Amino acid sequence: MTIIGKKIRMERILNRNTGNTVIVPMDHGISVGPIDGVIDMKTAIQNVSEGGANAIVEHKGLVGEGHRKEGTDIGLIVHLSASTNLSPYPHAKTLVCTVEEALKLGADAVSIHVNIGNGQEKEMLQDFGRVSYESRTWGMPLLAMVYPRGDKIKDEYDVNVIKHAARVGDEMGADIVKVSYTGSSESFREVIEGCSIPVVIAGGEKMDSDRDILEMVKGSIDAGGAGVSMGRNVFQHRNPKLIVRAISSIVHEGANVEDAIQLLEE
Repeated sequence: MTIIGKKIRMERILNRNTGNTVIVPMDHGISVGPIDGVIDMKTAIQNVSEGGANAIVEHKGLVGEGHRKEGTDIGLIVHLSASTNLSPYPHAKTLVCTVEEALKLGADAVSIHVNIGNGQEKEMLQDFGRVSYESRTWGMPLLAMVYPRGDKIKDEYDVNVIKHAARVGDEMGADIVKVSYTGSSESFREVIEGCSIPVVIAGGEKMDSDRDILEMVKGSIDAGGAGVSMGRNVFQHRNPKLIVRAISSIVHEGANVEDAIQLLEE
């Protein structure tokens, strides 16, 4: 029964026809506070859902703030780990929610953030193992956000550490892994080849150019990626609804960058 449950929940966060997804994380309030774009969560969620996003990520305390009483539905991923940028150890993520609690909140999936290559890696991997076990027990899809960040990492966008991060998510039992983009379709293809589960890219810091955003999305899809999990570049965009629509056209419809830009201009 848990296998059936997981399949049903996966269809709420992935497009069943393409197998790809457009996820918008909105869990930034714990790490950096109420930044622009996620101050009013109801409006933020409404914008991305109308744009065609498949799912959002948020922490347990805000579940219900943007609940879909009307309009387009959207998948709910409850984030289980957290840290603040005020901490002396901002890369050390701590579990703040459980799979069972997320299930009671109505989550379609859960997510965990793990940073590898730093002094707290041991504890985060241990937490990852526990969450992976609980997710399989409850039939809950697990999104793992795995980043190479810490004292041992010289370049967190290097293809060798990115493909290692993706493989960690795969080996630990995640259903989807989120990593940073390596900068080119050719190099990102190495990440995809070394990972047996769907790989989505992070949006990173806020970009000034729509073309840069869309070229990154297109490059990841061309490499075999399964979509995006973008926060600031979506909810802080001048028109979140339209940028989601443009990204979705690439992720789900195979549009090229020029077609996607045309959607923004229209």
